[in-house]
Amino acid sequence: MAEAGFPGQHTTTTTITSSTTVQTNIRFDSSYMQTLPGILKVIQVGASLLGFISALCSSFSHLSKSQYFMWISMIAFWYTGILLGFYLFHIVEKFYKIPWLKMEMCFTCLWAPLYLLAAILAITVEDSAHYAAAFFGFCATAAYALDAFLKWRGVRAGGLAQGTRVVSKQTTSVAPPREGY
Repeated sequence: MAEAGFPGQHTTTTTITSSTTVQTNIRFDSSYMQTLPGILKVIQVGASLLGFISALCSSFSHLSKSQYFMWISMIAFWYTGILLGFYLFHIVEKFYKIPWLKMEMCFTCLWAPLYLLAAILAITVEDSAHYAAAFFGFCATAAYALDAFLKWRGVRAGGLAQGTRVVSKQTTSVAPPREGY
């Protein structure tokens, strides 16, 4: 016998549907640079290159602080530059099964504090070229930190790096009518 006041039957059905829309042809699309992720990548590439050149042109470029800054900026320049090219030519969309957002999130989460440290070390060198490098390092730090947050939000939402994914969730619940007391 069922407990008094407790329904004898309760059914809950949850239906989750997902639809992914991608175009797998490689094509050039400059409109990506007008989106926030595209603008951030352009800032990251530009700040990395200008920071590298500033540190390299210094008469103190042989110092380990300067070498560290140049190492961080060149890795960031090449990684982000290649990714920017992938996005511009929709290579990311062609290979949408690769977890691009997670890879980018890991890189940006790692590179934001590494760039912050490099910029702080560069500013400790008493040289105008290193001051310029530190400025570009702080700009890159801010761009990587904001990009890391956006990538984290995208990963959490289950989004794609390029293309669209629509996830809809429908929950229905059926309970028997309650008897009067």
